Amino acid sequence: MIYRLFSTAAITALALTGSLAHADATLDKIKQRGQVTIGVILSGPPFGTINPATQKPEGFNVDLAQAVATGLGVKLDAVQVQPSNRVQFLQSGKVDVLIANMSWTQERSEILDFAPTPFEEIGGALLTRKGGSFKQWDDVRGKTVCVSQGSNYTKPLIEEYGAKIKAFRGQPESLLALRGGGCDAAVHVSPTLRLMVATGSDWKDYELPLAQDLIPSPQVIWVRKGENDASAAIDRIIQQWHRSGWLIETVKKNGLSPSQSLFELQAKYRKTPS
Repeated sequence: MIYRLFSTAAITALALTGSLAHADATLDKIKQRGQVTIGVILSGPPFGTINPATQKPEGFNVDLAQAVATGLGVKLDAVQVQPSNRVQFLQSGKVDVLIANMSWTQERSEILDFAPTPFEEIGGALLTRKGGSFKQWDDVRGKTVCVSQGSNYTKPLIEEYGAKIKAFRGQPESLLALRGGGCDAAVHVSPTLRLMVATGSDWKDYELPLAQDLIPSPQVIWVRKGENDASAAIDRIIQQWHRSGWLIETVKKNGLSPSQSLFELQAKYRKTPS
């Protein structure tokens, strides 16, 4: 239940907003220029891709980014980021906000701030060739597993399950290494891999052998450290997504299955006045 998981974080963020009012200028700058720059991951459907006909980005991350811009009353400038550079893009000011398949972790929260209300809960899935020996997560012990650089799946794969990790710039490079025999399996966000295996003819010889996802985690929208005005404004927008049901509809529209946490958050915010 991610809203319970984040109750303390939400209280802390609200307290900071009150005590450090106007401590950051990002929200003012966004309003002044009439545009918000949001870093998005375009690693493939359903989260993001480039439409070959229009050459414009589309997908779940892009829909969320556009809804943030609309909620702030400004235009969207969507910038493609990679797992290997997304934090640097945010910290250096190349983007104002991150919606980049970046789950909440304690380590990340120590260097960045975020809107406390999650917009989904997502875990990692294991992809491997059919007929392998993977029956549970413990079976990755001693095996080579490909991931994206900066993935929050790296730590549990090493520390809990004893996997050998190969980290790549992004998901496409990781999956290419898997197909080329450079690793025994790959771990990435579950919805992407499930959709890919279900619909992609290129992946007919591959499977997701484990029913349980790795560390299902809250998905949050990130801002720079100390940008409390921006995080509070975005948090109000996310709460309205839950209250209106827009978020569940958008998840479904992009071929995703809403988590139980989404329904719990919708019920919570429908009881809370806007």
